[in-house]
Amino acid sequence: MNHNQKHKRRIAKPPWLKRRLPTGPTYEEVRTLLSKSRLHTVCQEARCPNLWECFSRQTATFLILGPCCTRNCRFCNVTHGRPSGPPDSGEPSRVAQAVKNLGLSYVVITSVTRDDLPDGGAGLFAKTIKKIRAKMPGTLVEVLIPDFQGNEDALRTVLEARPHALNHNLETVSRLYPLVRPKADYRRSLELLSRVKQSDSFIPTKSGLMLGLGESAEEVENTLQDLLDVKCSILTLGQYLQPTSEHLNVERFISPEEFDDWKKAALMTGKRPLLKWGFPKLPVGRWCAVLIVPKISTGV
Repeated sequence: MNHNQKHKRRIAKPPWLKRRLPTGPTYEEVRTLLSKSRLHTVCQEARCPNLWECFSRQTATFLILGPCCTRNCRFCNVTHGRPSGPPDSGEPSRVAQAVKNLGLSYVVITSVTRDDLPDGGAGLFAKTIKKIRAKMPGTLVEVLIPDFQGNEDALRTVLEARPHALNHNLETVSRLYPLVRPKADYRRSLELLSRVKQSDSFIPTKSGLMLGLGESAEEVENTLQDLLDVKCSILTLGQYLQPTSEHLNVERFISPEEFDDWKKAALMTGKRPLLKWGFPKLPVGRWCAVLIVPKISTGV
């Protein structure tokens, strides 16, 4: 991080981002279960501000392939460096048991990026999907995958396990990639989403963008069109929040009204989409728009 970025004055959070954290025993029950199962969640590792909400509703996004990422994206709080060893072969079974213990009907599996592995960890993704299906046949499984460095065989391994939905986040607009995601590639990520549709047009693809990193409205509009061009099924838009003072500063907070404007813009881009809001029962739902282009089954 350069000197100017690090010492730039931080912007105070606006009132709509301040809310009372939920209380009750469920949060602690979920936290204890995950700890005893020796499992990681992106909720905890990335210091997600929605952690209390999700845990209190008995849901979590499981983080596989260990807690250490081989990349160092400037927005992300997950530990980065050199992983200490190979993936834990028992992790998929523990995830499946946790899904059963929590009684989840829908689960999201994501991972750190493991550029040190020949398949980028695709095999463990596939094994985790299969273990969950064996223990909870009715549970829908969404995977949020890294780019596997463009490895088509790795992507095929995940797709052959038949996830209900496949998510790969662009995170930001093309111009900001060198600053925000220096080891990623905007076009490579779009190509991954395109390949999913070429391989199996029935698997919904999903991607997400953070707003507030310095992107322009025109750049966001161009990104929406790029995602539509690769037949991306679902789009989430959310507010970037700075995890620590060592990460990129928030350039701007997006108001709920502006998110509503992006909802309308996405509808115009998508032509015939259905639309619903993420976390519809939570206050945070006003800040995360979900655009669904083709008709898909409920639960996403």
